[in-house]
Amino acid sequence: MQLFNFVSIKLTLCLIIGIVIGFNIQVDWQVSAYCILTLLLLLFWAKRKQTRNGFPYFELIFVFATSLLGIFIVTIAQSKSLPTHYSKKNLAEQKLWELKVREVLKPNPFTQRYVANVISLENEHSSGNLILSFPIDSMVKKLKVDDEIILFSKAETIKPSLNPHQFDYKDYLKKLGIYHQIRVNSKDYVFKESASTTIYGLASNFREHIISKLKTKDFGKDELAVIQALLLGQRSDISESTYNNYKNAGAVHILAVSGLHVGILLLLLQFLLNPIERFPKGKGIKLVLIVFLLWAYAFIAGLSPSIVRAVTMFSFLAYAMYLNRPTNAFNSIALSMFFILLIKPLFLFQVGFQMSYAAVFAIVWIYPKLQQFWFPENYLIQKIWQLFSVSVAAQLGVLPISLFYFHQFPALFFVSNLLIIPFLGFILGMGVLVILLSIFNSLPNVMVYAYNQVIKSMNAIVDWVAQQEGFIIKDIPFDNVQMVLAYLIIIALIVFLSKPRFKNAIALLLGIVALQGWTIWTQVKVQNKEAFILLHKSKNTILLHQTGRILIIYAHDTININSSINDYKIAERIQSIFFHELKNSYDSNGKSIYVMDSIGVYPKMEAQDFLLLTQSPKVNLERVIDSIQPKIVIADGSNYPSYMERWKRTCNKKSIPFHSTGEKGFYVFDLD
Repeated sequence: MQLFNFVSIKLTLCLIIGIVIGFNIQVDWQVSAYCILTLLLLLFWAKRKQTRNGFPYFELIFVFATSLLGIFIVTIAQSKSLPTHYSKKNLAEQKLWELKVREVLKPNPFTQRYVANVISLENEHSSGNLILSFPIDSMVKKLKVDDEIILFSKAETIKPSLNPHQFDYKDYLKKLGIYHQIRVNSKDYVFKESASTTIYGLASNFREHIISKLKTKDFGKDELAVIQALLLGQRSDISESTYNNYKNAGAVHILAVSGLHVGILLLLLQFLLNPIERFPKGKGIKLVLIVFLLWAYAFIAGLSPSIVRAVTMFSFLAYAMYLNRPTNAFNSIALSMFFILLIKPLFLFQVGFQMSYAAVFAIVWIYPKLQQFWFPENYLIQKIWQLFSVSVAAQLGVLPISLFYFHQFPALFFVSNLLIIPFLGFILGMGVLVILLSIFNSLPNVMVYAYNQVIKSMNAIVDWVAQQEGFIIKDIPFDNVQMVLAYLIIIALIVFLSKPRFKNAIALLLGIVALQGWTIWTQVKVQNKEAFILLHKSKNTILLHQTGRILIIYAHDTININSSINDYKIAERIQSIFFHELKNSYDSNGKSIYVMDSIGVYPKMEAQDFLLLTQSPKVNLERVIDSIQPKIVIADGSNYPSYMERWKRTCNKKSIPFHSTGEKGFYVFDLD
């Protein structure tokens, strides 16, 4: 592909390879730094050597140096290998922490959480980030970005997911460079006086000031929540029903201040500042103004990671538009990615980053090719076709990622886009004006009413599209291999449609065959699979018996267990689910499982391979073990924690393995 002729794209790919390697293989940062310095010295030698015999020494060493740079920066970003990282200290006991709030996270019904930077530990300079968690208390003032607190507490390791195929919060935080959390009550900390101020704190406070101004106006509750998300990137007040409507309508990207919003804002600024080009050096002045205004908007939106990377990307694209050369769009996208990853390498593993660049790259590459297929003469049809082409290009770019992470496809995405995107420029422009007028206390009631009606109409459109449930394809099994193969097929398809040659057709067919082959192989593998699994569920017992694509669920309580099994159902490609009452004993392949519930009855002098304790039975476990002689004792989330601690000590005394699902997660019974 001609795209790989761009040096910026080659460098970015090498940096990405290095980041992936460095993230998965722990390399000492000093080793990678020395390697980079050595390779840089070799570049001077390679430049001379290359001129003698033509072998690309320089290019090869430059590739290795860029990849090593990726390893180095991601090692620094994870920071665990740095000598000042807090994890180098003994965290088994309570310590004196000095923390600085860096980000306010969306609260759940029970806790308010923050990302905090470690300033010092036991009065010694330290570094690293962790999660700070407070119980919800309406009487306690919430922390703000840049607040500094001192507390005496213990850091806890983030627990992995306790059930198969569930969202792994530990892995998610690892990709943010966070490994521990501190749970603290409101009375266990003190504020540090004269805390230092950062630009992030100023931006966050300014955004909260704007939100407080908007809350004094007569906006509807749902409308105000959408305005906060649409313009300021604050989604914590959006109701679950409203968010699900946008998600099912394929319009959830509208609620995240990211590439779409900044791209539209860039086009608006290009149009509004066109008269400046008439002045001497007007194009350069216009570029400076556009970049300045984009970053001013990022400041107003609180300088969140999504808005910062979007503004960075479109600042480079604004420069490409200034040069007015089409090929510079690809260069600018690659350079912006290189620049962002150089500073924040862990962004590479964030879904928002992946989808933003996939969508923008697809639009820049695929949209012009779609426009070549049809040239409608009617102006209205032409605009609809252009908008449809942009939607299709963006959707093709993000489709494999979306299927991999979210396992659903809103087939009417183009309807919501056709009905909303043409007016989104007006909605955003009017919203920015509303914000500016509210800052200066000059927002008239008539504009409040008008903008409230605009947002209300947009919500109604999204709600109507979301109600067409027959067009929302859910629970699509899609793994990482399918995602990669799907991207290869999309690339091969676009190349073939652009240049319908035999070799391009062969590449497309090979991609389709590979995807079909992998899908068939996974289906065969699932069809031959049998598993008996105990899930972790608080105050409940859930046993899964999978036979091929059939799943039998044995549960103490079948209410509200869908969240525990839905991810398993999708990942394992389950077609049929049956619910059965929980039994006291199970036998398979000569192995026996005895389930002891709150009654505490057990078969006397009858050996069992597995003993499963549920519903906190009041028994003498030592006597039970002597009677049925289990090979392992298992306790699920339906038991009292104090009971499980006592059972664990008994099992250790009897030299029998003990598995607590609350501590170790789900248990897979070995019935072979």
